[in-house]
Amino acid sequence: MSAKCTAFARLSYGLAAAAVLMLAACAGGSELPAASMAEAAPSSTYRIGPKDMLRIVVWQNPGLSDTVPVRPDGRVSIPLLDDVEAINKTPAELAREIEKKLSAFVQDPLVTIVVTEFAAPPTQQVRVIGSVTKPSAIPFRANMTLLDVMIEVEGLTEFASGNQTSLVRMVDGEQKRFRVRVSDLVRDGDVTANVVMLPGDVLMVPESFF
Repeated sequence: MSAKCTAFARLSYGLAAAAVLMLAACAGGSELPAASMAEAAPSSTYRIGPKDMLRIVVWQNPGLSDTVPVRPDGRVSIPLLDDVEAINKTPAELAREIEKKLSAFVQDPLVTIVVTEFAAPPTQQVRVIGSVTKPSAIPFRANMTLLDVMIEVEGLTEFASGNQTSLVRMVDGEQKRFRVRVSDLVRDGDVTANVVMLPGDVLMVPESFF
């Protein structure tokens, strides 16, 4: 192939790739309303999953307190108690169950549980791909917003087209796509661009070619 043909082929390929990316960016869908913690509350509770690490503290009983992993079978063990079902419970729910079981051995036990390491399944994550500094799968937590997510991934890259970011979300069993204005939020401080995140959300940040 001649040098002229090769150059033309490369130009055509580049234009085609750019066109595809532009179409993808334009297909961001409708915009979401600004973040409201009242909206976030119904879906804000983290549920324990396999391989999470739990810090279980029994007040005034250091011998019963421990940091333990959630086994692949979804259970945890602490002194005096074996095989306590933990998976799909909130930390508070598990704490109340352990208190109930420990009451056979300890008078009025008071238990607190903190998830110190997360190994959340995709349905309990917010995943971020594309032109961000640190693409990540982030465990969902209470009242999480777009700003929280962007702090976790350390912001946009230099060439990110942040305002063309797509948020993919399951709504009533159907996958839907929304456009979010990440550049307005993180570069201009426009709080109206901050939106509530939900478990399972996927953010796709395209790169600008202009």
